[in-house]
Amino acid sequence: MTSFKNKVIVVTGAASGIGLAICERFAKAGAALGLLDMDAERLKAAEKKLCDGGVRCLSVPCDVSSRDACNTAIGQILDHFGGIDVLVNNAGITQRSAFVDTDIAVFEKVMAVNFFGSLYCTKAAIHSLIERKGLIIVNESIAGIAPLLGRTGYSASKHALHGLFTSLRTEIRETGAHVMVVCPGFVETHLQTRALGADGRVTQRPQSRVGGQQTPEKVADIIYRGALRRKDLLVLTPVGKLTWWMSRLLPPLYERIMAKQLKSELDE
Repeated sequence: MTSFKNKVIVVTGAASGIGLAICERFAKAGAALGLLDMDAERLKAAEKKLCDGGVRCLSVPCDVSSRDACNTAIGQILDHFGGIDVLVNNAGITQRSAFVDTDIAVFEKVMAVNFFGSLYCTKAAIHSLIERKGLIIVNESIAGIAPLLGRTGYSASKHALHGLFTSLRTEIRETGAHVMVVCPGFVETHLQTRALGADGRVTQRPQSRVGGQQTPEKVADIIYRGALRRKDLLVLTPVGKLTWWMSRLLPPLYERIMAKQLKSELDE
């Protein structure tokens, strides 16, 4: 794909963070935008900002954990623009707590948003994406390709995404449509300030991380350039790339190092 000018790009979790940065980056390239987010107030502000800049866009409030809401939102965008060229499954939540302490409801909520939200939106848009030889972008995580201490629910949802969408890529490859999986490292967004704790409430436990953080704008630019090349997998940051290789070549060593670096996640 040589250009996204006049292409229709749909982004979930579009009201802030990486999602909004992706919208702004593709808008800069001349794309039309469909914005989905459950935060209706921020979503409307994002739409106004883009439209005031001359971008063709439509925002639809949507809780991606609801299949009906996803079907309705994608349907509105299809009716408005006539089709979808790129779907960016970006909406997500995270969790930080020990498995032994964590309520099952927390796992269910994380899976509902991260995994099923992406599944519902993709299923609703898939025929248009195939017809247009389009692109599905999945904002996964390093946690989707390697274990991560203290985030069993989050990691499970991201591993599930990896299995679903890499398998889907094999099914649609001959149609001309494609799937690109993106694995950011630590990014400066509000996601971590809303991380769920063991009881399902927002945790007060500070985040532990390895290496520095990237900005949403930097991540969005890398995603944009990867989309132009229709890459299969984008692993971001030096720490992310090291994680990818170590978890495959030396998994026991990686697990010991990772657990030592992040052990404060489980400290009281």
